[in-house]
Amino acid sequence: MVDWTEKYRPSTLSAVRGNDKARDALAEWAEAWDDHREAVVVHGSPGVGKTSAAHALASDMGWETVELNASDQRTADVIERFAGRASKNTTLVGATGGDGGGRQLVILDEADNIHGNYDRGGASALTRVVKDADQPIVLIANDYYDMSRGLRNACREIEFRDVSARSIVPVLRDICRREGIEFEADALDRIAEVNDGDLRSAVNDLQAAAEDGRRLTVDDVATGDRDRGLDVFPFLDAVLKEESAEEAIQSAYRVDETPDDLTKWVAENAPKVYEGAELARAYDALADADRWLGRVRASQEYGYWRYATDALAGGVAAARDGSKGGWTRFSRPQFWPSSDSTADEVVRTVAERGGFSMATARREVLPFLAAMTHHCKPRDLTVAMAAYYDFDAEAVSFVTGSGETTNKVAGIVEDANERRASEMEEHSGAFGGTRDEGIDDGDDAAATAAPESTADPEGDDGNGEPDGEADDDEGQAGLSDFM
Repeated sequence: MVDWTEKYRPSTLSAVRGNDKARDALAEWAEAWDDHREAVVVHGSPGVGKTSAAHALASDMGWETVELNASDQRTADVIERFAGRASKNTTLVGATGGDGGGRQLVILDEADNIHGNYDRGGASALTRVVKDADQPIVLIANDYYDMSRGLRNACREIEFRDVSARSIVPVLRDICRREGIEFEADALDRIAEVNDGDLRSAVNDLQAAAEDGRRLTVDDVATGDRDRGLDVFPFLDAVLKEESAEEAIQSAYRVDETPDDLTKWVAENAPKVYEGAELARAYDALADADRWLGRVRASQEYGYWRYATDALAGGVAAARDGSKGGWTRFSRPQFWPSSDSTADEVVRTVAERGGFSMATARREVLPFLAAMTHHCKPRDLTVAMAAYYDFDAEAVSFVTGSGETTNKVAGIVEDANERRASEMEEHSGAFGGTRDEGIDDGDDAAATAAPESTADPEGDDGNGEPDGEADDDEGQAGLSDFM
């Protein structure tokens, strides 16, 4: 089944409903771009048509589009490499004098999600990009004031307001007619009232209410009514404990989160409910969702989100053997983008200790550490990890999901400190007394650079690579040091 929000996404600005003033301001910005060459921030609540308006604008202007997501491209080097390159690009159309004047509209979604130490330098890099851009840039944000002041000052601002029920009804009426669905006017009025402000939610509700028949009544809306206030925690209960695969998919569309974010929520909390074969099947479904999300990132074809949602919600629910009872303390994904100082410090420590990027530490290494030391089990491995990274109680609590003030965490940190002190004392003698033992000055330097315990008699680095060449699996080698 095709998602109606994608199927009926406006292809021209004139079809964007409910924000005429903002729509006209966006068109004026684009038409005068050669004169001012400023980026623009389009901000407002979810579901009011910000991203749709940006794509419709590009269609009207004859511009190509490049869409990036700030929650994926967050650090300074990545933003400058991707957004910077796109903002400087000259298209083939421009080289041949096409109708679009060679322009390429760069659309950066979730621009208000660049903050905190996770994104060190990201906001500054994005500010530099928008100031130096040779192509028009539209930044999409939910909360304008979550963006840095420097970035706000570098851009024009256009606010998209909530779409009134009066503006939503004509959109719903048009979709019904194009789908061949008869409807009662009161049914459309009810959907519009329930979703006052959120056009996208109203279209989703219409599709849910009308999918079982060709005539839409008020009773259909009453039974198919979508709870806009459904929080992510009730969603987790629905998927992991209660609902069928089909019901879980419908619940996924009732949460105002992207499939990418929902996948993180489910992956973080599935082990708290599932175990054994159930958990293995659930992770198979999440892996399938991740493959579809990878296609979205590679192709910018957001229609694939539907298949990711089917897998993360329906697939995970189908992995369950019956319903689950009781209450579960669900938690946000441990590596959720945030400005939390402990999370930032843990990511940086792991990245520096392993010699890889912050992105690799956050997305690949930390989930691995968390899975191995969940709730500090096994204890010896958790102590080894804490010693290896010199973690304090806050960091151990963050990685393992255990309470920071518990005796368990305190004991692990104490043992880790003792282990580090013991290892430092043990290795401190590795470099002493060599001259007295007959090693000459030339060999002394070599002994200092490579202790005997790490010498490789085969002339390679122990991983099948000649000395001096980098390992392809450098990060895993670092992890093996404490395992």
